[in-house]
Amino acid sequence: MKKLYFLFCMIVAGSSLVHAQIQKVVADKIIAQVGDKIILRSDIMNALSDYRRQGQELPPNPECAFLQGQLIQKALVLQAEKDSLPITEDEIDAALDNRIRFFIGQYGGKEILEEIAGKNVYQIKEDLRQSLREQKLAEDMRRKVLENIKITPVEVNAYFAKIPKDSLAFYESEIEVSQIVIQPLANRDVDDYIIKQLYDYKKQVEVGVKKFEQLAKNFSEDPGTKDLGGQMNMNRNDKNWDPAFFSAAFKLKEGQISPVIKSKFGYHIIQMVSRSGDDAVVRHLLMIPPVTDEEVKIAVQKADSVRNLIVSRTMSFAEAVLKYTDDEQGKSNAGTIQGKNGETYITIDQLPDNFLVRSITDLKPGEYSKPQSYTDAQGRKMVRIVYLKTRTTPHRESLKDDYNKIAQRALDEKKQGVLEKWFKGHLPDYYITIDKEYNGCSSLADWWKYAAKN
Repeated sequence: MKKLYFLFCMIVAGSSLVHAQIQKVVADKIIAQVGDKIILRSDIMNALSDYRRQGQELPPNPECAFLQGQLIQKALVLQAEKDSLPITEDEIDAALDNRIRFFIGQYGGKEILEEIAGKNVYQIKEDLRQSLREQKLAEDMRRKVLENIKITPVEVNAYFAKIPKDSLAFYESEIEVSQIVIQPLANRDVDDYIIKQLYDYKKQVEVGVKKFEQLAKNFSEDPGTKDLGGQMNMNRNDKNWDPAFFSAAFKLKEGQISPVIKSKFGYHIIQMVSRSGDDAVVRHLLMIPPVTDEEVKIAVQKADSVRNLIVSRTMSFAEAVLKYTDDEQGKSNAGTIQGKNGETYITIDQLPDNFLVRSITDLKPGEYSKPQSYTDAQGRKMVRIVYLKTRTTPHRESLKDDYNKIAQRALDEKKQGVLEKWFKGHLPDYYITIDKEYNGCSSLADWWKYAAKN
């Protein structure tokens, strides 16, 4: 029963629920049961697939770990129903609406989501209703078990004292950095000229004068695909594409060329090379409207005005991000530059570019850089203001400098112990079955102990 608290949190965070409704399961079977709650093989495989899709690192023996997580969830749901934890259909409807809005944003539109799922939004919501209800009940039950668990300074000190001195973590200098990004706007005449050029290239391919791949090699400004004739692979379940580009690409039939599409990178034409289920091979030709020094200067002046509002405390940095940044992701997190796993404290080598490294070199915590122009990874000229919130010095972990981190670990350990004790007291009350193919899962030893009696 090790690490129940963390494992349950991982399963909840890793499962998006919607993919189970979207993916077509060829073969399925019941692999476990707790009370009247069954677990299907597809539940495990979909959870694994979602976790990989989100770029998360899988635990050892992932199928065993995800089955254990599902067993934990089902047991918590049973107890929540036994305890009559309150949950209303209004709550479920609100959660479903939020989930659908999230996936519409991820897939690039309501029509795309419905096309991928083969169902309308109402049908998707109904398919998700029971799964989401169980997830919420399990979360509420876990919260009830742990709601009164606190950690005291004495307990934090005791937890820290148990850590061998030679095992204390060493922290490099860490920083918290946020930014406001302003994209200089090209002259409208330049935009019109590029759009006209792209339509001309499209016509040349359609009448057979030129091949798309040759035009891409000669004129595309995408360094990643230019030498490949603009060719790249896409999958309908990949959420990392620009929504406008993604939507336009998957509307095409084989051999068809899109109209000119504007994305956050510039203007494109896209050709569908081949389609097979959710996989597609496309070519694209990207042209980025050039901006002049004068247009960069205008963006710098705008950024300087924004900085003055912040420094004079007329507007907070977070408010300025929401109102002025051209970085869509930044709008959702106050412009914070995050690490791979979403952490806000990062090391210098985790900064996305050398321009940003230079921007904070002379800043003290709490200061804002002057507007600086730079070239981003896509080759676009941009302007930004950088806010250095905090900077730590390299050090060995200590209560003085890292109390909050240590206290959180101590609290998590305490919650883990409470949850393990709770489960050991309740497992004998449940009817449990597990498929024999999972005999080798050592993490399920406690579950097998009670399954064997059935």
